[in-house]
Amino acid sequence: MKRIIYFIFCCLFLTLWSSCRKDFDFTPSNGTLTFSKDTVYLDTVFSNIGSSTYNLKVYNTSDNDIVIPSLKLALGEDSNYRLNVDGMSGKIFEDVEILAKDSMYIFIETTIDYNDFSNTENTYLYTDEIQFDSGTNFQKVDLVTLVKDAVFIYPSKNDEGIVETLTLDINGEQVETTIQGRFLTENELHFTNTKPYVIYGYAAVPNNSIMTVDAGARLHFYTDSGLFVSEGASLQVNGTYSNDQDNLENEVIFEGNRLEPSFSDIPGQWGTIWLYDGSINNSINYATIKNATVAILSEGNPNENKLTLKNTQIYNSSNFGVLGRNTSITAENIVINNSGQSSFSATLGGRYNVTHATIANYWSSSFRQYPALLINNYLIDDENTTYLADLSEANFNNCIIYGNDNPEFVLDEIEDDAVAFNFKFTNCLARFQVSSSNNYTGNNYDFENTTHYENMIFNEDPDFKNTANNALIIGEDSKAINQGNTSFSNQVPLDLLNTNRTNSPDLGAYQHTIFEETE
Repeated sequence: MKRIIYFIFCCLFLTLWSSCRKDFDFTPSNGTLTFSKDTVYLDTVFSNIGSSTYNLKVYNTSDNDIVIPSLKLALGEDSNYRLNVDGMSGKIFEDVEILAKDSMYIFIETTIDYNDFSNTENTYLYTDEIQFDSGTNFQKVDLVTLVKDAVFIYPSKNDEGIVETLTLDINGEQVETTIQGRFLTENELHFTNTKPYVIYGYAAVPNNSIMTVDAGARLHFYTDSGLFVSEGASLQVNGTYSNDQDNLENEVIFEGNRLEPSFSDIPGQWGTIWLYDGSINNSINYATIKNATVAILSEGNPNENKLTLKNTQIYNSSNFGVLGRNTSITAENIVINNSGQSSFSATLGGRYNVTHATIANYWSSSFRQYPALLINNYLIDDENTTYLADLSEANFNNCIIYGNDNPEFVLDEIEDDAVAFNFKFTNCLARFQVSSSNNYTGNNYDFENTTHYENMIFNEDPDFKNTANNALIIGEDSKAINQGNTSFSNQVPLDLLNTNRTNSPDLGAYQHTIFEETE
């Protein structure tokens, strides 16, 4: 009986409540909508690559429930924009309702084919507008997107949708891999600055070929994509210095294919520049490599001129900035920061000569296992087999090796009388604080041994400008000022910003400056 009485009471309440409410009686909009923005900029997209989803909030600030008779894109069904209004997708909507003192979201996306427009430039400004109502109640919000033309490089697919993979010629033997990508043709081996390049999968340099990248070129990579330099092949990146540091038009940029600002500093958007075992005479000068998984992977050729890396910045690598495996790297004026593991990792021995480098790691996105600089002489494969190789030399001169962990360099040696382990740090500022929480002892950490350590500065503030923003120029309070060895600075007389350092060299890639005070 109680349940019947409760049911009757609920029905009466709902009847009275609904008869008293009038806010289900929607009145037409009178042109007083307000919006979260007057113009929605969908930033820059490449031709035929979908944008991120952007949103516009529409407010009904009146005391009445309203209905918008018409909500549409000005270009209607022909528009290259797509809308989602209250969960419904389309380009033209009718009788859209908003309750009093309430709001709704409109989500906006676009995919635009640059070739649909007649334009002699490499960019096209595509516009449309969202129109609300008509006549005296008409309101609008503009939509703006910059569309870039590009050179697209991608592997083919067969009839079953299987993507082409690389088959490598290794010592005359054809070896099939699972690496999605294709070899560049002879006409594709010269990358210019005329248009940006968008690469899907791995663009591979054929055996014994040279890939040249001109100053000002822009290379954008899709997820799990990159460059692959095969046996006997070379990569030559020829960026140059620009006097205008706010417009680095002469620098070569390697980054992901998403151009929206929200993607500008996200690590791991693409794969790596893979200098495969047997590639030779690779050179990278005045480049910025950012948001990769491993920015540069250099394998093999420890006794040859494998890679010369100069005047280059490497940021936001989800694993390693530079990963060497029994290889040879000569580096000058390089800056590395924000790596999920190590910023510079010299593994399985090899030969490394690094001068005036800033090797930092202020990664804060997750726990990292390794220091900013890792040096070892071994590799353990998936079957738990250990391989040893000579560390012929690892010389770090006039460098800063620092970060937000301790220590920030580790010499991880498996001792074997048959394997060399040669290294030396000269005039470097490094973070290495001995504490009960670490057990780095032995000959490799005898900081009084001048065979391995000379004129070292430990645990003093480098006074970086802004580590979170990868601004690693040092300020006037830096302990690295005037601490360089002039014999090394004479070899690299100009810093990364083209400032002369021959007389009073600071450590790292930059001469110090006076930071402007910010309010």
